[in-house]
Amino acid sequence: MLSIETERLTITEFTMEMAEDVHKNSLDEDNRRFVPDEVFETAEEARETVEFLMSRYGGNEGPFVYPVLLKGDKTNIGYVQLVPVEEGWEIGYHIAKAYTGKGYAAEAVRAFLPVMMKEHHLNQIIGICVAENYASRRVMEKCGFAKLFEGIGPYQGQEINICRYLYTV
Repeated sequence: MLSIETERLTITEFTMEMAEDVHKNSLDEDNRRFVPDEVFETAEEARETVEFLMSRYGGNEGPFVYPVLLKGDKTNIGYVQLVPVEEGWEIGYHIAKAYTGKGYAAEAVRAFLPVMMKEHHLNQIIGICVAENYASRRVMEKCGFAKLFEGIGPYQGQEINICRYLYTV
């Protein structure tokens, strides 16, 4: 079972009891704007997704999505993920609006990358975000991703202004 500890966070595997938090954390306006495919309008949708994500643990196909919990009280504040894409593997993350601006996303990504890269024998991971998602861009830059491209490109099934990043070891 995956368990990554940082100074303030625990990154672990989902349990079905977390589905309600996944539902609530997905509903903020930033999630709707930047990753609409990760919004769960109902708790049932979240439960189905958590069940699917749990089924991926232990395999090699992904996606590999793990909840990010506050270390003290175990509040579920978001997730960090590694997702297969055409070019290899992509990092993803979301911290619920009430917890943004505190460095949690960068802390989670910095801890997650080396563990997942070693486990899956990777030497690079890409990051893609909407160009106007400045918070996501800052996270990737803080974590050592190099920006490769900014311009019109594919994202969530449409052509929009994006940034593509690359993290290598």
